[in-house]
Amino acid sequence: MCSSAQPVDWTDDLKNQKYDGIVLVAQSHEELPSEFNCLKAPLQDYSSVDNGVGKEVVVLNVPGLPGNRLVFASTGPVNRDYDDVRRFSDAAANGIQRALTAGMQRPLLVCPPHKDYNNSTLVAALGALQALYMPLEVREGNVKPVNHKVVVLGLWAAQETQGTKLVALAEALESGRLACRDIGGSDPERMAAPRVADYVQELFKDSPVQVEVVSDPNVLEKEYPCLAAVNRCANSVPRHQARVIKLQYCGEGPVKKTLMLVGKGITYDTGGADIKAGGVMAGMHRDKCGAAAVAGFFQILAKMKPQHLKVVGSMAMVRNSVGADCYVADELVVSRAGRRVRVGNTDAEGRMVMVDLLCEMKEMAAEEIFPELFTIATLTGHAIRAMGPNYSIIMDNGPAHRSGNAAQWQKAGDVLGDVFEVSSIRREDYDFHKGKSEYEDILQCNNLPSSATPRGHQTPAAFLIMASGLDKNGVDSNAPLPYSHIDIAGSSGPFPGVPTGAPILAMAANYILSDSL
Repeated sequence: MCSSAQPVDWTDDLKNQKYDGIVLVAQSHEELPSEFNCLKAPLQDYSSVDNGVGKEVVVLNVPGLPGNRLVFASTGPVNRDYDDVRRFSDAAANGIQRALTAGMQRPLLVCPPHKDYNNSTLVAALGALQALYMPLEVREGNVKPVNHKVVVLGLWAAQETQGTKLVALAEALESGRLACRDIGGSDPERMAAPRVADYVQELFKDSPVQVEVVSDPNVLEKEYPCLAAVNRCANSVPRHQARVIKLQYCGEGPVKKTLMLVGKGITYDTGGADIKAGGVMAGMHRDKCGAAAVAGFFQILAKMKPQHLKVVGSMAMVRNSVGADCYVADELVVSRAGRRVRVGNTDAEGRMVMVDLLCEMKEMAAEEIFPELFTIATLTGHAIRAMGPNYSIIMDNGPAHRSGNAAQWQKAGDVLGDVFEVSSIRREDYDFHKGKSEYEDILQCNNLPSSATPRGHQTPAAFLIMASGLDKNGVDSNAPLPYSHIDIAGSSGPFPGVPTGAPILAMAANYILSDSL
C-alpha cells in the first residue's frame, strides 16, 4: 500500500481523446493566449449568459474537447499585495473536485504558465493531487473498487521537455506527501508506533534510504529517558509500544551539507495525566505529522537522489496514554544531556519525546559536514492562535539565525506554496524554562495550555535547546551548531480532512530543487 500514488502523465494536445474532460486553471479566460482559443471561445460565449464565470467553478459542454467537457476554475486576481502561488493550487483542487462530481476519470489539467509565477503549473498539479489523495484506510479496506480517485491525471505542457520534467517533479513530490499523509492522517491503531515502523520499512525497501528501528524498552529508557517517560504507560500495551525510527540518506559525491531531522510522532495524545478534557481530544491522532513529514521528505530523497547531500532523521513514535503508569506533573526526569527536567504538564509530551533525539543529533553533528539540526512538530495550539491555520512557523537559534536559515525556508516555501512565518527565540523564552527551585535545572512547561501562555510557541524551542544541551553550541561557543524548530500545528491540515504534507514541499524546494525551480 506504500506505492499507491495517483498515476500522472502529460500531453501537448488539448484535444487528446485519451482524456474525458479538461480542467482549466487560469486567472481569466479573457487573458488566455491564442493557442488556447479552443477553450477561450466557449468560455466567452458562456460568460454572456452566466456572470459566475471567474467567480465559481463552471462546467461547459464543448463538442470536440476531450469528453466534450470543460471545467473552468479561476484563480481570481493574483497580483495584489497578499496574493501568492497558492491561488493556483487552490483553484486546481476546486476544479478537480468539480471534475470528480461531473464523473471524470481521466481529467486533463491545463494551467498555462504565468509570467509572475514560474512554478504555477507545478503548483496547480500539486493542488490537484492533494484533492485526489485516497486515504490509506480506504485503500486497504477496499472501500472503493480501485485505489485511485481517477484512472490518470493528465497535465498539459507545451513541449516534451517541459512535460516530462513536470510529471517527474509532480510524481516525486507527491510520493513524499502521500507517505506523509498515510502516516500522519491514519487512525491511532492503524498507525500505532509498531505499524508505522512496518510501513516505513516497507516504504524504503530496496531504496537508497537506510532504516533502523529501536524498539527495546531498556534501550529507549537508557538512551532516551524523556521519551521513555512518556512511553511508560503505553509500554504496557504491546501494540502501542514506542518506536524510534532512524533514517539515513547519503547522496553520491562528496557531502556538502548534512541535514539532521527529528520529528514528533505522537500516535495519539490523550494529554496523559493532564488529560485533554471537554471534547478537545478528537483529532489527536494527527499529532504525528512531524514524524510523518520526516518520512515524507526521505521518500522524496529516495525518488530524486540529490547529490552531495546527507540527511539523517529520527521519528519519535510514542503514544501519550493515560493510566496507572503514566508519567505525571512534578516528576523529575534527567535528560540524555544530563539536565534535570521538572515535568510541569504531561500534555507537553512532544518536546519530551524529541529532546533526547535532538541531543543525540547534537552529539553526532560533531562528526558531520556542515550539519544543520531541526525539530519538526505539531507542537502548540499557540502556533495556530499566533499565525492562524495554514502556516508553518520556523524559529532559529543564534547560529542558524546568523546564516539566515529561517528566511531561506520562508523563501523556499513561497516557491511551491508551502508557506512559513518566522518567529524568534528570545531571552524571555529561556527564562521561562529555568528551574524554579534547586531541585531542577529546567521546567518542562507551565500548567496552562500553550494557547493561554504568552509566547506559547516560542518557549518550547528554548526548552529543546536547553534540555538537549544545545545551549552549549550557540554563537558564543567554539562549536556553534545551527538549529531551527518548525511548528506545523497550523499547517499540517484540518481535521476532519486530509493532512497537507507540510513542510516537505518547502524542504524539497530549499535543499533539492533550489537550482531547478
